[in-house]
Amino acid sequence: MSDPVSWLVIEPGWEVVDASGEHVGRVEEVVGDREDDIFSGLQVATHLLGKADFVPAEEVGEITEGRVQLAADGD
Repeated sequence: MSDPVSWLVIEPGWEVVDASGEHVGRVEEVVGDREDDIFSGLQVATHLLGKADFVPAEEVGEITEGRVQLAADGD
């Protein structure tokens, strides 16, 4: 298991999983103010085509290198 990392290192393409570890999608965009270290959330591509879903920062659990785990299961 990897050590937790800051939201500042999240990159597009990182895997997003739910609380049980099931694949949800991939990070499309990190939303926040890097200068003031304010993390707002993520745009997550859940399908190959279509609009990305916004996941608020409050719903983000552990962040490790290459992977973002959400705090809840499911959609």
